[in-house]
Amino acid sequence: MATISSVKNAFLQGRWTPEDASRLYGIADWGKGYIGVNNAGHVTVLPTKDPARQIDLHEVIQGLKERGIHTPVLLRFNDILEHRLREIRKAFDDAMADQAYVGGYSCVYPIKVNQQRHVCEQIANLAVELNFGLEAGSKPELLAVLGLSATAGGPGVNGMPIICNGFKDSEFIETCVLATKLGRNILPVVEKFSELELIVKHAKQYNVRPRIGIRVKLSSRGAGRWESSAGVRSKFGLFVSEVLQAVEYLKAHDMLDCLNLLHCHVGSQLYDIRVLKNAINELTHIYCELHRLGAGVTMLDIGGGMGVDYDGSQSAWSSSINYSVQEYAADVVYRVKSVCDDAKVPHPLIVSESGRAMVAYSSILVLDVLGTSRFEANPDMPAIEKAMKAETEVPQPVLDLLDTYRSMTDRNLLEAYHDSTQARDEAMSLFSLGYMSLPMRAAVEQLFWAISHKLLERAAKKGELPEEFESLPESLSDIYFCNFSLFQSMPDSWAIDQLFPIAPIHRLNEEPQRRGILSDITCDSDGKVDHFVDKRVDKKSLELHELREAAPDPLAASSLPKGHGHEPYYLGVFLLGAYQEILGDLHNLLGDTHAVHISLDSSNHWEIDEVIEGDTVEEVLSYVQYDVADLKRAMRQDIEAACRQGRLTFAEGKSLLKYYDDGLEGYTYLEE
Repeated sequence: MATISSVKNAFLQGRWTPEDASRLYGIADWGKGYIGVNNAGHVTVLPTKDPARQIDLHEVIQGLKERGIHTPVLLRFNDILEHRLREIRKAFDDAMADQAYVGGYSCVYPIKVNQQRHVCEQIANLAVELNFGLEAGSKPELLAVLGLSATAGGPGVNGMPIICNGFKDSEFIETCVLATKLGRNILPVVEKFSELELIVKHAKQYNVRPRIGIRVKLSSRGAGRWESSAGVRSKFGLFVSEVLQAVEYLKAHDMLDCLNLLHCHVGSQLYDIRVLKNAINELTHIYCELHRLGAGVTMLDIGGGMGVDYDGSQSAWSSSINYSVQEYAADVVYRVKSVCDDAKVPHPLIVSESGRAMVAYSSILVLDVLGTSRFEANPDMPAIEKAMKAETEVPQPVLDLLDTYRSMTDRNLLEAYHDSTQARDEAMSLFSLGYMSLPMRAAVEQLFWAISHKLLERAAKKGELPEEFESLPESLSDIYFCNFSLFQSMPDSWAIDQLFPIAPIHRLNEEPQRRGILSDITCDSDGKVDHFVDKRVDKKSLELHELREAAPDPLAASSLPKGHGHEPYYLGVFLLGAYQEILGDLHNLLGDTHAVHISLDSSNHWEIDEVIEGDTVEEVLSYVQYDVADLKRAMRQDIEAACRQGRLTFAEGKSLLKYYDDGLEGYTYLEE
């Protein structure tokens, strides 16, 4: 089916260019300078947003393939991660300089966003230089963060801040108190009053003056998918009345000076900057009141919320944000400074937990297309006519569809649409009642698809798409079968309908002539992507290229004959660095993909820093308590019995056992 392209440039110029592809897929909008397209029609990665320093994504995939690393593969770009952290640091430094803010700023990384060791280690090492910190929300995360902070510059009272959120038991809090004694700059944040009692108890037990934070429930609501995580009905935090009780409790134990941090959370992926402004204003007023009451507050933690513009529209839309990093920083600094200056309270250290904004851009999944399924535009008329001759009486809906197909003109498109739809519905009723043969039903399907294609083609030539036809592009879109698991690599796409930018990583100097949805290799009908980014439009299919038939290799004995096999076609899924890796599950026992860390050397050539091989079948089976040795033993015994009984030859048994052993050691995804 020909694409009804929204990109008019190519039509006017008479040829397709990489710039047209960039506009079609919105690469400049959601890529934010990190993603581009070169003259060869390949997607490029610009780790520092410098056009002189680019990585050809298709070239990387070819290079990995030569090294035996096949798609699907997750590419992590360490340079993008570093650049992003420095960009956030600079935005707040500039805002503080412009507004004469003297309290300082620290961005804290919640490791729940991406807990992979290589990612966390890089952030921890940069945190020392940038005065950033780490956040833990559970016991395992706390132990990981304590170890990371030990290797990243060493402990000390003035070391990187470690914020501890989430519900805490006695053991968790005792660990925090002892870590304070060790020299860590650690702040357990009180989520419920009983935690404060435990902090005081263990602090006295070990003779420690701990640094304490309190999360307060604001009246201000959040915005977006996670707006319920803010406000008075939020899961975590103390009501204002409970905060006042905490002040009195700490005062009674001579520890009010230990209350150093006030925290709130407005919600993840805030798309509207106005919501943030209201929340910061309310939070800072509470901070100033705590200061007036004698608390030792010096830090204001505004929580997470800095979002990512997944669709590139820069709007108040669930998959977008209507602000930049610079505007976010400027508004936060301005609101905090204004309230504190009016109350004559010293400027606090502003802390944000901007995990999504820090890591989302740094990871890209590249997957290969295995094949397609489509609704053909041309019916097999000889087969239809042969089937009709075999019928005693051809059903009337078949005759009606055949007449509509042959008599369609530009003047009767709506009539043809209505006639074909009615004939199709009548045919399905006849078949369900047993009055239509299977060959006639097949003829109905082919004719209806062909009519629909002709309707779209003629409507496109007229330059308009009647309202009745609006569902046709979606209904007729192809299915591109892709070598990946949605549940492992893009779980938010399935769970919460999160949109991620998707585009071919090559052939962008060719106009895409197909529209399709993406299907993964799981056996779950939900394993598909059928919503795509397009600036607040519910786009239900993606412009894609026709798969090109692979040329037979005359030197290869096993080369496929003409009509079988196609050239590799690669798609990139972008902005996957936040949450997707850690949320991925083992649906169909498809495990982690390969992960490769890529960077640019001093000569602007890409190089591999690290390869983390994906899960093998043996590993994922062990995750679900299978004993691989028992499985091998059972197969060996079964094959031996089959050979003795003559059901398998010894050569066949040997081949099957080798396939079984090799399969256990292999990648969980399809391999070449």
